[in-house]
Amino acid sequence: MSIAKGPRKYFLLILSTLCLTMIGCKQENLKNDKPKTTPIESVKLTIEEANRLAALPIACVQNPLPYKSGIVIASKKDLQMPIVHHPAFYGCFDWHSAVHGHWSLVYLMKTFPELKGREAARKMLNENLTKENILTEVDYFSLNGQTKSFERTYGWAWLLKLAEELYTWKDPDAQKWYDNLKPLTDHIAGAYISYLPKLVYPIRVGEHSNTGFGLSFAIDYAKTCGDEALLKSIKENALRFYSNDKDCPIAWEPSGYDFLSPCLQEMDIMRKVLDDAEFQSWSKAFLPQLFDGSLDLEPATILDRSDGKLVHLDGLNFSRAWCLYALKGCEPCREIADEHLSFSLANIVDGDYAGQHWLASFALYAFGEI
Repeated sequence: MSIAKGPRKYFLLILSTLCLTMIGCKQENLKNDKPKTTPIESVKLTIEEANRLAALPIACVQNPLPYKSGIVIASKKDLQMPIVHHPAFYGCFDWHSAVHGHWSLVYLMKTFPELKGREAARKMLNENLTKENILTEVDYFSLNGQTKSFERTYGWAWLLKLAEELYTWKDPDAQKWYDNLKPLTDHIAGAYISYLPKLVYPIRVGEHSNTGFGLSFAIDYAKTCGDEALLKSIKENALRFYSNDKDCPIAWEPSGYDFLSPCLQEMDIMRKVLDDAEFQSWSKAFLPQLFDGSLDLEPATILDRSDGKLVHLDGLNFSRAWCLYALKGCEPCREIADEHLSFSLANIVDGDYAGQHWLASFALYAFGEI
């Protein structure tokens, strides 16, 4: 059946209007379906929350399987269970998560003397952080050219953070563990000093290899523990990488698997490298939205926490929070950080190992920056 030219014109106009209305409604529904969080007045780490979070690393630091190995197989002897190569850090699914699982236990025991799992945690650390185990870990890092990039720089950074936490805890076991860890700590500090001048461009991603994150944790260790050579190298290279950066495109974040914010992690290292006046000038050029009130940063949404990659976004919410808490002169930052931390906090004890083996560390570090 044909439609006359006049009526057809009006029919198409009505049809197009109806389609646009339906599309608009669909978009509005999608917008309204987005999970909302209510900003809370204050966030703090209570003993109840500490006990809840401590249960996660206690359950995994001596759990050898499942495990994601980062080993390069150069010969048949490399085909060993992870505990053979990594007798200290063989649990929690992978090497770096095992390291920051140990950091979590140290941090919690140090912060909460009444921690429920304190004795179990101390026993595990005494068994794992022995002199012999750490020397075997050093042997692996020194094994051959294939291990030069192992855990660079994410796992390196967490190892230095663990050493820093032990160094500042006046506990006999902590001092023993720090001394036992020192050969590996020294090896990794030296690896940083060797590697950084060769890195022509910083790595600006939201996952493990992010350069800003690796430098930020490492500079904390260097300052606290008095490693002047490492401190000098980090300052020189951070300035080389980032001093001329402007207008970071934070609106492009996050990518689907991010657990770090490329923009905020860069700010985090630069606030530790520059003095206050220099950082204020640099940060206003780098992320002006923080200062003109236009920053629109909502917590990342996670639809499947059983997916080891998609659950990274819970980690992003925590790492954004710790970067924002640290920006003490930023008016809106505290509220945004609270919102991010509270959004994911209730979901990290959900029974799925994909998130439970590592997210407690991120939540605890965010709490520590408040």
